[in-house]
Amino acid sequence: MPAIKTLEALTMETLTLDPIRRISGAVNLPGSKSLSNRVLLLAALARGTTRVENLLDSDDVRVMVAALRQLGLEVQGEPAAGSLEVQGRGGPLPGGAHELFLGNAGTAMRPLTAALTLGRGEYRLGGVPRMHERPIGDLVQALRALGADIQCLETEGYPPLLIRGNGLEGGRVGISGSTSSQFLTALLMAAPYARRDVVVRLTDRLVSRPYVAMTMALMKRFGARVERRGWERFKVPSGQVYESPGRAHVEGDASSASYFLAGAAVSGGEVLVNGCGSESLQGDARFARVLQRMGARVEYRPTSILVRGSSGGSGSSGGSGRGKPAGKALRGLDVDMEAMPDAAMTLAVTALFASGPTTIRGIANWRVKETDRMAAVSAELGKLGAATEVGENHLVVHPPPALKRASIATYDDHRMAMAFSLAACGGVPVQIEDPGCVAKTFPDYFQVLEGLVERGAD
Repeated sequence: MPAIKTLEALTMETLTLDPIRRISGAVNLPGSKSLSNRVLLLAALARGTTRVENLLDSDDVRVMVAALRQLGLEVQGEPAAGSLEVQGRGGPLPGGAHELFLGNAGTAMRPLTAALTLGRGEYRLGGVPRMHERPIGDLVQALRALGADIQCLETEGYPPLLIRGNGLEGGRVGISGSTSSQFLTALLMAAPYARRDVVVRLTDRLVSRPYVAMTMALMKRFGARVERRGWERFKVPSGQVYESPGRAHVEGDASSASYFLAGAAVSGGEVLVNGCGSESLQGDARFARVLQRMGARVEYRPTSILVRGSSGGSGSSGGSGRGKPAGKALRGLDVDMEAMPDAAMTLAVTALFASGPTTIRGIANWRVKETDRMAAVSAELGKLGAATEVGENHLVVHPPPALKRASIATYDDHRMAMAFSLAACGGVPVQIEDPGCVAKTFPDYFQVLEGLVERGAD
């Protein structure tokens, strides 16, 4: 069965990817999800009109745009056009009574939870069932300590939430950084409009540190400063007002780049991704360095990354239902991926094509993502023939001598679908269940992938 070629085909329950010999070509990356939703919220809080360019068109971004409009913000344009204009408030978001549905978008739920405490209104925030299983207690407790009135409506520490906004008093607060960096991001983004200075102290280690660095860099672009002492203490002076920069360009999504770069590495191809590079704000832009350690050749440019894989190619299943993984010149490695947990999923599938085991560390927070990714990744790798060892904060992948044909469950998790598409480089067809789940961040992922794919014998 041929690989997908039309958007309409994404309505299928499954998608079969025929064996891929090589992945090569150039990709213009869609905008980053994390940057898109941060920029949208900052634009809403800022004084003046912001034109947001290269905005990601995805479920998560549409959820944020819909929420801002429901709150009374003037937003001209649609994410599908790649750009829109936000007329900022120059202060807290509008009040009133609102019930916001935020799907499974953590990049909308967490920052909006903090931002809505600044204004005067009553807000109910909920989402899909999985969102109600994703913890938010650390953020709720910190906001309560700063004067917010927030109630967890069903289970303490989890959405859905009821926020009675009456302004945020500010002050000093401690917060855990070990579950999600989005909690600290949410506090920092809201803090300039608190009545008093906000001083945040981390009570433990901070995961995904580059995402907090990204937040602070964006706040600076919008005219607000954060004073940082190491990665343990952050101070945001009160009385600041976000000012629109006029134009805000969203970088290409480095997490999405990882699939194409890894595809080149495992298949012996050559891929250039345009939109993020050595000047990127995103931690996942460093994923190519991991591929380099495994044996790929890597070249960084300010706004692009080039990866060349070792020569080789996928084997043939020969009708046996098993294939020979490509790129065996890749080496297994032991690497801490705490700073780029999304790209760590790509690495887990890349590890199928290495000559030895790969140990991925720093991924305890996989368990509280769109699905329990630790369990999901291990289960689906097992279907392909790999042996795995699951620890509290790590996963070891032992590649099989040859991949098995498999139907990959995606758990309504976009990154499961995209990462496991690379298994088709192993010489056997791979079936992806619920391919449409990629709409969360990359609706036309499979079309873009197909444009880079070479099939058949060398």
